[in-house]
Amino acid sequence: MIQIEDKRLIFHYDAEEVWIEPWGPDAVRVRATRESRMPEENWALWNRGDDACEITYTKQGAQVVNGGIRAEITNGGKIMIYHADGRLLLEEYCRNRRDILDRKCSAIEVEAREFKPIVGGDYRLTMRFESLDPDEKIYGMGQYQQPYLDLKGLDLELAHRNSQASVPFAISSLGYGFLWNNPGVGRAVFGKNIMSFEAYSTRVLDYWVVAGDTPARIEEAYAAVTGKVPMMPEYGLGFWQCKLRYQTQEELLEVARQYKRRNLPINVIVIDFFHWPKQGEWKFDPVYWPDPDAMVRELKEMGIELMVSIWPTVDKTSENYTEMLEKGYLIRTERGVRVGLDFQGATIHYDATNPKARDYLWSKVKQNYYDKGIRVFWLDEAEPEYSIYDFDNYRYYKGTNLQIGNTYPVDYARTFYEGMEKEGQQNIVNLLRCAWAGSQKYGALVWSGDIASSFESMRNQLAAGLNMGLAGIPWWTTDIGGFHGGNPEDPAFRELFARWFEWGTFCPVMRLHGDREPRQPQQGVTGGAACCSGAANEVWSYGEEIYEICKKYMGFREQMRPYTRQIMKEAHEKGTPVIRPLFYMYPMDQICWKTEDEYFYGPDLLVAPILYAGQRSRCVYLPAGESWIEEETGRLYEGGQHIEVQAPLDVIPVFRRKA
Repeated sequence: MIQIEDKRLIFHYDAEEVWIEPWGPDAVRVRATRESRMPEENWALWNRGDDACEITYTKQGAQVVNGGIRAEITNGGKIMIYHADGRLLLEEYCRNRRDILDRKCSAIEVEAREFKPIVGGDYRLTMRFESLDPDEKIYGMGQYQQPYLDLKGLDLELAHRNSQASVPFAISSLGYGFLWNNPGVGRAVFGKNIMSFEAYSTRVLDYWVVAGDTPARIEEAYAAVTGKVPMMPEYGLGFWQCKLRYQTQEELLEVARQYKRRNLPINVIVIDFFHWPKQGEWKFDPVYWPDPDAMVRELKEMGIELMVSIWPTVDKTSENYTEMLEKGYLIRTERGVRVGLDFQGATIHYDATNPKARDYLWSKVKQNYYDKGIRVFWLDEAEPEYSIYDFDNYRYYKGTNLQIGNTYPVDYARTFYEGMEKEGQQNIVNLLRCAWAGSQKYGALVWSGDIASSFESMRNQLAAGLNMGLAGIPWWTTDIGGFHGGNPEDPAFRELFARWFEWGTFCPVMRLHGDREPRQPQQGVTGGAACCSGAANEVWSYGEEIYEICKKYMGFREQMRPYTRQIMKEAHEKGTPVIRPLFYMYPMDQICWKTEDEYFYGPDLLVAPILYAGQRSRCVYLPAGESWIEEETGRLYEGGQHIEVQAPLDVIPVFRRKA
């Protein structure tokens, strides 16, 4: 049975109800459930807009026409979605005999929208679509540790882990964008025969589709309904210094002073984890950080902003544990001892989904960090396995890292974003290891997590950063040099570091970080001092040759500040990625769709990183229809051709579009 009710098409068959609605320009939202009523959550879709649309009955069923998109549902319940020009974009994959006149009628009995009941009252949901074109290319979906920009043929876990951030928005070369608007742990498969999305525990199917003639139009439409990133503060545009970890106030200040003595441009310096007495005491340990106010003042006099790492874990022996336990501000385990992470103490996470818990944590952060002048926060999410009972929705969640309905990273960032709003400001930057659709509007800057220090890992990060931008998270960064290992005295690692540093110059945020070898001696026995530090990780730590390369590219980053500011403004106003695949800028050039190891930093700079050890030249494709100037030599090339470019150790090939 099909009904039309107030800008909504409703299909009902057996226990299932399906809604198809216009949702933003050129877009529709599709929901289905077998509950007695449709769940009300909008999840990432926070801005519907008020668009004119037509909903009508047809001979085969009914349809919704909303600008450049048309969604049909047959009397048998099959959904197909078309571009305004008549091209079929999505067709549900179903093989049954409900409609024997369907050209794909089959006795196989496979449903497009499959709800399998599971223990606890929810469903394991699978949504299936036909793969309409074997040459289709799919991009986005967040950050995965694999080297492929085109996701067609890949099997992706929908879950968050350290260095993996599932943001399930995909852009297709066929001219559509698709948001799997279900924050449940699951799976996405972009097969040659079937494209499927799964949620392992849910009550509703929920997805959003937009039609567009270019990737840019699709991306901007997605940003309009899920939210846009704030304007990047001025301090975010330059160079950030970081390591695991600065152990004392004097050590950190001496590094900052050294940058200034060397006349090197630096905007942010970071105090990483375990600067606190105990986890859950959101303040500096006075033994090792005796005068934070004076430290912040001196840094500001040098023009440097301070970033601090803030963990969500609360030690059972910390000063705030008892109060937070009594007030219900801590997450709860399904059974057994309430411990979520056993690292430098038995801890449990604060409940970021509880508004009162968010207010409580913000009050501590405001008092001990924000009021001291610290404006940047590193929100480091731990990765324990735990089970949590959600008392609002009466459901258990079990999994790794941020799998509390995947709303945890959004709510965690929101803690600080809401706190800033109460102070009348919104210039905070949340540096996170995870995000979900919509996190960008809370100032989420995602970094690629604790990754290996290798060229293979670096190649993974290029694909990860570009797909993260296409998934709607414009602010992204990577640990220059990788996180795990790497000895500053090792010539092979020095080469990797130089290449990564050059590439980092042309990332949305240029941030040096890493846990270097060999390990450093423990600085004390109290508080967080038991967590040792890695070796030195400043630009002068890698020998004179590498230091000169770092100076060169730090200077480039500073010279690009007005350009970077303009790119960030575009991200803020339209949702445009800061770093973009070639096809984003030149969708009519088919070679651009096949090129995965180059990208654009903003609209005018084409960057071709060196991604292999020992490589001193590489092939670069220059998009057709433009003239290109090689930044290093000033040489002019016409587009539409592949060229071989020299790349000695101190050069990353960069080309500027001739105005």
